[in-house]
Amino acid sequence: MHPLVIFGITGRMGQSLLRALPGAPGLTLNAAVASATSPWLGKDAAQSGMAATGVLIGADVDAALRGAAVAVDFSLPQSVAAHATACAAAQVPLLVGATGLDRATQETLRAAAGRIPVLTAANTSVGVNVMERLVAIAARSLGGAYDVDIVEAHHRMKRDAPSGTAIVLGEAVAGARGETLADLAVFDRHGDAGPRRDQSIGFSSVRAGDIVGEHSVIFAADGERLEITHRAGDRMIFARGALRAAEWLVARPPGLYGMKDVLGL
Repeated sequence: MHPLVIFGITGRMGQSLLRALPGAPGLTLNAAVASATSPWLGKDAAQSGMAATGVLIGADVDAALRGAAVAVDFSLPQSVAAHATACAAAQVPLLVGATGLDRATQETLRAAAGRIPVLTAANTSVGVNVMERLVAIAARSLGGAYDVDIVEAHHRMKRDAPSGTAIVLGEAVAGARGETLADLAVFDRHGDAGPRRDQSIGFSSVRAGDIVGEHSVIFAADGERLEITHRAGDRMIFARGALRAAEWLVARPPGLYGMKDVLGL
């Protein structure tokens, strides 16, 4: 059994990870971490009607990592760099599922990957990661004659837009065409935007209700349209994928990994 630390335990994904943990027999909860101002500090990690875990929520990152075999981080983006630095110092592998990471945080993760295995995943769903591969195949096969737009939808509380998964899907399209997303992405259309720029990749975001997550990549040409879509109906799909990846990460050497490595894609 590998002792697991969960950063961001009070969030939707933190609680989903707890619900999924019985289905990951190779992992056991070692510590649950929230921010220093959380009203949940000192309470049992399991909320929302779940059976008590016996693990109390704390804010001391270094204490949480003692004896841990792997950590999973679904906390706020501004906390990830400090968690990564602490994991590297403690030699604890880290999976980061938080999105909206700034460049400085990404650099911190790359530095940590020199000392420990670090897996970053904008989306830990197995289905979404298979979708990314299918999108790359479609982009390569259809070529630049097809316009591409990416539409994503999430719940009203999601902070970043477009979603990290939408960005990854856009990068899959651009990479398959031998381009970089920064050169092709169009994130904003309003007013008299003019005709579509050739080869561009458009993004649209919906934030409404309790939508768990939906992503569609649209390839459109004259007289033809292909859509590749993934719809998440339950956060448990992300939790199960994250725990599968965390268990895989334990035995890896230092380096930067993704879900494609876990799934052999």
